[in-house]
Amino acid sequence: MISEKNLGKRLGNQVLFTGPTILIFCAVVLVPFIYGIYMTFFQWDGISSSMPFVGTDNYAAVFHDAEFWKAIWLTIQYVFFMVLLVNGVAFFLAYMVTAGTRGQNFFRTAFFTPNLIGGLVLGFIWQFVFNNVAINFGEKYGLALFQTTWLGDEHKAFWALVIVSVWQYAGYMMVIFVAGLMNVPKDILEAATIDGAGSWLRLRRMILPLMVPSFIVTIFLTLQRGFMVYDVNFALTKGGPFGSTVMASMHVFNKAFRSYDYGVGQAEAFVLFFVVAGATILQVYFSKKLEVEA
Repeated sequence: MISEKNLGKRLGNQVLFTGPTILIFCAVVLVPFIYGIYMTFFQWDGISSSMPFVGTDNYAAVFHDAEFWKAIWLTIQYVFFMVLLVNGVAFFLAYMVTAGTRGQNFFRTAFFTPNLIGGLVLGFIWQFVFNNVAINFGEKYGLALFQTTWLGDEHKAFWALVIVSVWQYAGYMMVIFVAGLMNVPKDILEAATIDGAGSWLRLRRMILPLMVPSFIVTIFLTLQRGFMVYDVNFALTKGGPFGSTVMASMHVFNKAFRSYDYGVGQAEAFVLFFVVAGATILQVYFSKKLEVEA
């Protein structure tokens, strides 16, 4: 039996160590989220002292906003290519730096470094690359692909965003894959090698199935970061040219803080939350199912 004195001491310790964290979480996440839902039922421009109650009119406006759904569709395409390329490149890099090559610790650090650069700074750096370095390179070698800036082309600007995102996040996901590869039992691989299994067969039949938990984590992270991208989108293209690269988060920001329509902006943010939550739940469900089957 736990005495009342020990019970009180234990509860006091729990409040002491978890209380500040819970308080900060409520102040920074929970309360703004609930207040945001509350705001979706009112019309407010951010300046006026009056906030007329409009019920579900803001949600109706969301479903009739063609630009918002265009931004959602563009974001889904961006997330699709980003998830595939980031995880593919990250796994390849992790496989290379754990193969026992010389200087692999240096390469791990070099590949991880882009993740340490802030999104805004990263966007400005790559803006300079696409607007100057790439053009000079294309003119020097006569490559039509690089003779005009990608950021000024409606179709190429999207791929510029994808390339920058892959460059930024591949190193971070590589670290997760490195941890997963280090946990693959070496005795199993050695036994397979003795039995005559080649490197491709070991990779496909043994390493990849054992790496499913790592893929679950990396896909979850890239999905979340892809859907919520804003800083790189703003710094690199600002949604241009001609609004062709306005992602969902940028559209929500513009609606709330530039069009001064906070009610509709909050409603769009809430819809975006459900899209992200739905995609994440489906990804975790199918990934866990694949993990069990593997």
